[in-house]
Amino acid sequence: METTTAGTRSPAFVTPDWVKDAVFYQIFPDRFARSLAVPKPANLEPWESPPTIHGFKGGDLLGVADHLDYLQDLGITAIYFCPVFRSTANHRYHTHDYYEVDPVLGGNPALATLRDEAHRRGIRIVLDGVFNHCGRGFFQFNHILENGPESPYIDWFTVYSWPLHPYGPPDAPAGYNAWWNDRALPEFNTSNPAVRDFLWRVGQFWIDWGIDGWRLDVPNEIDDDDFWREFRRRVKAANADAYIVGEIWDDARRWLAGDQFDAVMNYLFTRACLGFLTRPRGMAQEAVAGNGLNPVEPLDGHGFASALDRLARLYPHEATLAQLNLLDSHDTARFLHIARGDESALRLAYLVQMTFPGAPCVYYGDEIGMSGGDSVEAARGGFIWDSGRWNTELREYVKGLIGVRHRLATLRRGDFSVSYADDTCCVFTRRFGGELAVVGLNAGEATARIDVAPPTEPAVSRLEAVWGGEAPELHEGGLRNWVLPPRSGTILTGTAG
Repeated sequence: METTTAGTRSPAFVTPDWVKDAVFYQIFPDRFARSLAVPKPANLEPWESPPTIHGFKGGDLLGVADHLDYLQDLGITAIYFCPVFRSTANHRYHTHDYYEVDPVLGGNPALATLRDEAHRRGIRIVLDGVFNHCGRGFFQFNHILENGPESPYIDWFTVYSWPLHPYGPPDAPAGYNAWWNDRALPEFNTSNPAVRDFLWRVGQFWIDWGIDGWRLDVPNEIDDDDFWREFRRRVKAANADAYIVGEIWDDARRWLAGDQFDAVMNYLFTRACLGFLTRPRGMAQEAVAGNGLNPVEPLDGHGFASALDRLARLYPHEATLAQLNLLDSHDTARFLHIARGDESALRLAYLVQMTFPGAPCVYYGDEIGMSGGDSVEAARGGFIWDSGRWNTELREYVKGLIGVRHRLATLRRGDFSVSYADDTCCVFTRRFGGELAVVGLNAGEATARIDVAPPTEPAVSRLEAVWGGEAPELHEGGLRNWVLPPRSGTILTGTAG
């Protein structure tokens, strides 16, 4: 078993310790829970009706606060929220005011209550920072719409023709740069010093206010390393322990050199899990065709092992341990749907997620078996609060794996090495000091019996199964005749030397 460390080590690059130990839960605020304490407009969609592009269901932040015990029981220690600031979109990526929480979510007082209640339970709060673009109702953009070329805010955006057509018609040019040509999303001119300072101040303000980090929306589209270096400097000056995680869908080495982000949303990990764990039973290709996951290539055990090995070495060690490892998100179809309802694929994916270097992130409702359709919108349904309709066995499975991760520092802090791979199986090892954890996966349809060669490091002297199966016999420090049932995984823990 050849050891591969989890990335290079740089003493100058330090990521927050709490992230390395965290298990995240991603919440789409409009769809998680309603509180009667937050006044609501009348025209809301029924909670469990199919979600629509423009409809609101009325979830709010006090609703989240009311269900923190549920998250704590699951083992969650951090929440990543999709945007919460004032906006006219249910997803709130059309920001109107970066200093005001949307009143439908309960406003700033609701976020303060949630912050305090979460922190009292040891749960961190990470907000979504949408700094590449805003909404048409953002004050400075609205000022231009009202005053034309005479507006003093004209250079906050890139205007290229008059008149502006923020609402169409479709054959008329918008007249200004908009995100992916969506007129609802004017792009900031981040070469303007006033815009840069405004966004940096927003970033620092909410850290001073008490949030624990930022998830940055499409940060690669602010194609300016100096902008993000200053953003990091100001955020870390406010709280050195604040987490900065970027939405980068591919190789993110440019942003993970220690001077910009702590980590990224690890969609490379997502693709690898989908490619291997859905291979025997097929994948709903139409569910990945229309989003950033595409393409997802089928992988055998060798390919999966290579993908994990590459991810473990791709970034500096500190970034690797802080990666946000996700199986799906608000920007994808749900994993269970992509896997065509195959719960065994989701269970194996959770096992990998909870044992691979980086912070796992559970998308709300996945743990109770929520699925949805091919579209991104279908993955944003209202959380089902009738526990009689939950997949309780799945939830207990996820809760159990989270508990194992919390108990074993090796799974949170250890180096990573691939120990074995064949067509349907993959085995990897985590080492931390003299402790180790060995994770065996069989994605095939038949029972596998495998032998794992002794490591090049000190031989394994003790092993016991802590999850999913029996420990194999030890032979000269290796594993002999390890029985892995079909579509299953096992976690072993022990010592070496």
